[in-house]
Amino acid sequence: MFDYLKGTIIAKQINSYRGTHIVLEVNNIGYLINTGRSTIERIQEETNQIKIYVSLQHKEDIMSLTGFITREERDIFNILQSVSGIGVKLALLILDEFSISELVDIMIREDFKELSRAKGVGTKVAQKIILELKDKLINWSNVTPTDISDIQTIKEIEQDAIIEVQSVLISLGYSANEAKNAIKEVLNYKKEYTKTEDILKYALEYLSRNL
Repeated sequence: MFDYLKGTIIAKQINSYRGTHIVLEVNNIGYLINTGRSTIERIQEETNQIKIYVSLQHKEDIMSLTGFITREERDIFNILQSVSGIGVKLALLILDEFSISELVDIMIREDFKELSRAKGVGTKVAQKIILELKDKLINWSNVTPTDISDIQTIKEIEQDAIIEVQSVLISLGYSANEAKNAIKEVLNYKKEYTKTEDILKYALEYLSRNL
């Protein structure tokens, strides 16, 4: 229903009786948007106009919005909630603890001990999240390998790493062309990157700056 809202931050609250949230005024309407502590801390007081990517939650007779500064955070938030037992609060706590690239890297490496550092995430929950989400982030059967033939003088890069990065980017909502261009940009600029986590980290950074 909503992709993003663009307006003026009227209020920011951490751990109020309404929870951690912002109030965003858009065309004289104030939207109360739930969010995480890390998002609150990154919103500058002097910001006049800001774009907030939102996710709509609809439970019984209650509707609410949860918002993020980047599309990647919003999309990974939605993916986290697809795990049974992971609600808004726990998904936000995980995103407060880890950046998107760190979280995806944890999934790829299946490092449940690292994931359990997040508040409210025990070992069993961390194992469950990784078990259920890794295949959603990396769906090998539905991804066409990226054509990297026009990337100049690449060192040995496993095709599997390219496919894996492209898969994750597409699962986060980027188009195949956006993923392909980001990968090419990273590999042209930093030819020493040969590991999935390195390529993914800088591809996400490139996309966040250029989209």
